[in-house]
Amino acid sequence: MTIFDEVRAACRAVSEGAELVRIDAARLAVFARDFPLEEIGQAGLDPATHYLGRGKDTLAFILVLDSINFGSGYFPHLKKRPNMSGYFSIAAGLNDWFSAAGAPDARRLVALNAADCARIFGQDAGNTEGMALMALFARALNDLGALLLARFGGDYAELVESAGHSAARLVAILRLMSSFDDVAIWHDCAVPLLKRAQITAADLALAFDRQGWGRFDDLADLTIFADNLVPHVLRVDGVLRYAPVLAAKIDSGTPLQAGSAEEVEIRAVALHAVERLKALLQEAGRRQVTAVDLDYLLWNRGQSARYKSTLRHRAKSVFY
Repeated sequence: MTIFDEVRAACRAVSEGAELVRIDAARLAVFARDFPLEEIGQAGLDPATHYLGRGKDTLAFILVLDSINFGSGYFPHLKKRPNMSGYFSIAAGLNDWFSAAGAPDARRLVALNAADCARIFGQDAGNTEGMALMALFARALNDLGALLLARFGGDYAELVESAGHSAARLVAILRLMSSFDDVAIWHDCAVPLLKRAQITAADLALAFDRQGWGRFDDLADLTIFADNLVPHVLRVDGVLRYAPVLAAKIDSGTPLQAGSAEEVEIRAVALHAVERLKALLQEAGRRQVTAVDLDYLLWNRGQSARYKSTLRHRAKSVFY
C-alpha cells in the first residue's frame, strides 16, 4: 500500500464506524448526478498573493507557504487584509516579504521568532491569539530551516529533487517535520490525513505547470486536503450529516479540540465522501476525475457567500 492508500483505508474505516458524522447516501447520489464537472480544470495559484514565475525562489515560496498553511482555528482572531480570508492574508504577507527581500535562506528561517512573523504577516503584538499563531508559524519555519540544513545543504530545490518526482516520497520527507505529520488517533487507530504534506505536492504542480519541480508522476493518487472548509461545503450541501450535539456545538461557534473524535470524524468522513463521489462520477462515465480536482472545486465553492454565511468547525491545529 502507498501512503495514499493508507489514508483512504483509514478514512473509510472511520466513516464506517463514525458516531457523530455520516454520509447521506441518497443526497450523495443526487450531488454526483448534478455535479458541475465543467468547472473542473480552473485550478491555479493567484499571482497577486503567490510569488510565481521566479524559478527556485518560487519553489522556496511554496515550501515556506505550505509550512505555515495552517491556523484556521485562529483565523477569526487574525488581523486580515481587506476583503481577504485568513489564508490569502497570510499568502499575501509572505508574497510581500519575498518581493522585498527574496527567498530567505535556511539559516534565516531557523532564526525567525514570533515577533518576526508578526511583522511579516502584519499582526499586532497585543493580539494574544494572533501572536499564538505567529509563535507556531515561527516554530514551523524553524523546523523547515533545520531540515534544509541537516539533510539538503540548505537548498530548497534539493529537498524537492530528492523526492524523484514522487509525491509519496515528498510526503515522507515533509513528515520529518512534526507539523506536517498529520496523523490522528481515533479509537486507538492511527488515521493519517496528511493535508499539508499532500497539498505541497499539488501546489508545486500548479506553480510549475507539472514540469520540473512540479512534476509528480503519482499526483493523481493524492486524496483531498482534509481541512475545515471542504467538510463544511459538504455539510451545507447536505452530503454530510452531523449528530445534533456536534451540529449545535459548531453552529454556536464553540471550537473543537484538535484530535478529538468529533474533529477526526469530520475530516476523515469528508475525505471518504469525496472518494465515494469520485467513484460515482467515474461509474456514470461522466469524467475521469481525481480527488484533487474535486477538492479544488469544493474549496473554491466554499469561498462564496452561501457557505461563508454559516459557521464551520474550528480547531486550533497545526495541520490545517
